[in-house]
Amino acid sequence: MSEEKSSYRQIMKATSIFGGVQVFNIFIAIIRSKAIAVLLGPAGMGIAGLLTSTTGLVSSLTNFGLGTSAVKDIAQAHGTGDETRIAKTATVFKRLVWITGLLGVGLTLILSPWLSELTFGNQDYTWSFILLSVTLLLGQLTSGQNVILQGTRKLKYLASANMVGSVLSLIITLPLYYFYGLDGIVPALIVMGIATFFVAQYFGNKVQIPQVQVNKGEVVEQGKGMLKLGFMLSLSGLISTLVAYLVRIYISNTGGVEDVGLYSAGFQIIGTYVGLVFTAMGTDYFPRLSAVAEDNQKRNLLVNQQGEIAILILFPIILIFIVFIPFVVELLYSVKFLPINEMIIWASFAMLFKAGSWAIAFQFLAKGSSKLFFINELATNIYLLGFSVIGYHYFGLTGLGYSFLLTYIIYVVQVYVLTAHYYEYSHNSSFLKIFLVAVIVCGLCLVIVMNATNLYRYILGILLILGASSFSIYQLNNKTEILAKLKWRK
Repeated sequence: MSEEKSSYRQIMKATSIFGGVQVFNIFIAIIRSKAIAVLLGPAGMGIAGLLTSTTGLVSSLTNFGLGTSAVKDIAQAHGTGDETRIAKTATVFKRLVWITGLLGVGLTLILSPWLSELTFGNQDYTWSFILLSVTLLLGQLTSGQNVILQGTRKLKYLASANMVGSVLSLIITLPLYYFYGLDGIVPALIVMGIATFFVAQYFGNKVQIPQVQVNKGEVVEQGKGMLKLGFMLSLSGLISTLVAYLVRIYISNTGGVEDVGLYSAGFQIIGTYVGLVFTAMGTDYFPRLSAVAEDNQKRNLLVNQQGEIAILILFPIILIFIVFIPFVVELLYSVKFLPINEMIIWASFAMLFKAGSWAIAFQFLAKGSSKLFFINELATNIYLLGFSVIGYHYFGLTGLGYSFLLTYIIYVVQVYVLTAHYYEYSHNSSFLKIFLVAVIVCGLCLVIVMNATNLYRYILGILLILGASSFSIYQLNNKTEILAKLKWRK
């Protein structure tokens, strides 16, 4: 098997593993939410949601994005095969994890009365935040173990840690909700943090890393790169959160709370059920790209390969969403949410352009270009906010779908121009062919759905889905010989 086919097959293998993990975790999350809804009611769901979102905000302010930024350093060290470098990088990272985790604990302890007042309008939950402060340390330590597994590309261990942690947390916390009701929320969150930490610790310890001595100077020198990129990641995340908040405020003031709910529901569908492909693929892709970041030829090849696989997997999925979105919305929510159909259709089409830009944009992180990454994301968030306001003002909820599509059309051009200029990146002919075929077919499907009657919409839509599926399977098999492998296994 050629080295190129081996690389494609590795991408497919990682995607199948972590795609399965994402689906499994979504399933567990649905069970947990359903259990909380039944056992605690809307009030319990509200309290749990507010507590976790508030501690999550503190965590995002204090973890310095190490859960992402350090993957690059660990992967690059692992790529050299130098045991001493790997050990030093891992040791520095673990020290930073403890420092940032304890910073989160300290900040939560100090601000607990204020957090209670801000979140609940009183100080009744001060002790809840004091007790939950330990979860910030546990969460950071858990993330630290996962980074080691991801950076050293121990994918099976990482997948197992995620799945076992989810199941164990569910099994342990449900009795607390059942027997203690609302009083069981805080203990359940703490126990969940402890359980996932010990599971991550167990699988993390399977990676044999030698013990080395690292002085304060080395921690500062090597750690500042992780913290600098991580800080930019955190800041970018906060800006994205702020933009989403401002869009919701504008919708609420202009159209009402109901439209905010519809908007949130629509993009939750897109993010959860289409976006999980990016999450699954990124787990393996980022460390692989980081390991070859300084080799232009290898980096270009990997970016194109990853982009091709992302588009081929998403191509038929996007068509299914475009054609059958009324059924998807009614299945996941209810007929009351059908007004978001057109918004989701346009946003689904936008995900194809996101797939085209997604693999390219990872180069900013793999190269450690923190300023360029931040400027790129800041510019994108600014015009996303502007387009969303204009789109909603003139076209309502459907206009938000237009704005999402327009943003990613500009974004794919933007990241290509930047990476071509700074990193000598270029598309290959295979990537361009696959991308153009997908754009043309999805665009044609969108025109049909918007203009045809229901009968022709579904007949022609199904034909396009079958054609796209055949095209994707043919291309994937041509690149990975996956069908031959499956036949051999039988």
